[in-house]
Amino acid sequence: MNTAELLVQCLENEGVQYVFGLPGEENLHVLEALKKSSIQFITTRHEQGAAFMADVYGRLTGKAGVCLSTLGPGATNLMTGVADANLDGAPLVAITGQVGTDRMHIESHQYLDLVAMFAPVTKWNKQIVRPSITPEVVRKAFKRSQTEKPGAVHIDLPENIAAMPVEGKPLQRDHTEKTYAAFASIRAAAAIISQAVNPIILVGNGAIRAHASDAVTQFATQLNIPVVNTFMGKGVIPYTHPLALWSVGLQQRDFITCGFDHADLVIAIGYDLIEFSPKKWNPEGNIPIVHIAATSSEIDSSYIPKVEVVGDISDALNEILKVADRQGKPNPYAISLRPNIRADYERYANDDGFPIKPQKLIYDLRQVMGPDDIVISDVGAHKMWMARHYHCHSPNTCIISNGFAAMGIAIPGALAAKLVYPNRKVVAVTGDGGFMMNCQELETALRVGTAFVTLIFNDGGYGLIEWKQENQFGKGNAAFVHFGNPDFVKLAESMGLKGYRVDSATDLIPVLKEALIQDVPAVIDCRVDYRENRKFTQKADELSCDI
Repeated sequence: MNTAELLVQCLENEGVQYVFGLPGEENLHVLEALKKSSIQFITTRHEQGAAFMADVYGRLTGKAGVCLSTLGPGATNLMTGVADANLDGAPLVAITGQVGTDRMHIESHQYLDLVAMFAPVTKWNKQIVRPSITPEVVRKAFKRSQTEKPGAVHIDLPENIAAMPVEGKPLQRDHTEKTYAAFASIRAAAAIISQAVNPIILVGNGAIRAHASDAVTQFATQLNIPVVNTFMGKGVIPYTHPLALWSVGLQQRDFITCGFDHADLVIAIGYDLIEFSPKKWNPEGNIPIVHIAATSSEIDSSYIPKVEVVGDISDALNEILKVADRQGKPNPYAISLRPNIRADYERYANDDGFPIKPQKLIYDLRQVMGPDDIVISDVGAHKMWMARHYHCHSPNTCIISNGFAAMGIAIPGALAAKLVYPNRKVVAVTGDGGFMMNCQELETALRVGTAFVTLIFNDGGYGLIEWKQENQFGKGNAAFVHFGNPDFVKLAESMGLKGYRVDSATDLIPVLKEALIQDVPAVIDCRVDYRENRKFTQKADELSCDI
């Protein structure tokens, strides 16, 4: 047995189902070992796509997704997806090939110090310098990756080490026991919550990772406290719940901003500052905060909790419920916002304008998708509209990258989602800019049999940057953001996919329904009216919180 074979045995021991990546000269021994393995190697068309697949696989399952590249340019291509997983709190293990240890002391073809390069974008990384340490390195990699807060780790395997003979076996996997919050912090939190007149719950991705959806819903319902979620916390409480105020995180003012303006307490549950900076909702740092999470809070002048309840989130919420008392309290102000929020959403239901308004696009998409179906949003102007208007019944049914926020994640992410949930509908929602960054992975999707739909918001440019340019420099002052596109329908058909073009607002739902029943990936080209971006900014500037 050589080191590469032992490495693959260790991956099997960790329960790895898929390795996403590209073959290369320096990872040949790993690929040879994978041929004899129960693990399915998925050959991608770009290493970035491989890393995004592992990223979304980790976010959906809680188990580390694994991606593989060779050295040099293969490894640098991998880094964007690795960084995305790390900042989004998705468990991921990246494995790179490397030159032999006998070449590292001199200038060598394609050699880079990958351990040094990956250090800023990972929780932990190591090079396997001796065959015998392989089981320890792999076990530590998975443990560090999957431990709260999850993230990316990196293993670097020199080609001569990979080929060396070794004796050994995988290490036994250990299971971390739950930790529970101190009773003193439970009582202190309950006292503050009981006294608040206008509390609001801010829930983030940590609550999804902790499987705390039921506990959050019960907590909010019993104490009659409205709930807003971050972009990455969608579905923690069903969007149809009367206390759900949907998503917060837009840079412009929105109805939910009024809730924070009037709040005398924010109960942050599983909230990570990277999801939505507290300087946006607590700029003066004067709103009292109760922090409830699996880990203690980060340091930020706008986020200084009065109480930190650190431990298992569901248990903490249940224990607070036993001692909190809000009987006789009036409805918090934020509850009055829900009719306005819902009315703004519903007003686009019958809009027949073309190009289609983003609000209408998303409204119709929601009508077609079932409660457990999954959308993966790319990054761009459409992401802001998806965050505001696509609402979820349950967690992990709308995946938005809002830590690193890397363009190009939607198509690779949708492939991973379809592997995890083959019986659910999956839609990659992307702009034309993001689509062209990783559309090559649609061939991968066809080859591995993952039939999902890619819905392109087509505006012929980088719409989010144009929006920001006009906000900062005035209408008509956008520059360097427009481009041409191929015929997306013909492009899809040339790859053996189904291609559709939406020519009117009434076409969208029938086209979506047809595309979702295909047994191959489908691409829908839909022109979008991004004049709505500017209109939303104007509306936000005029928003009054006197409702």
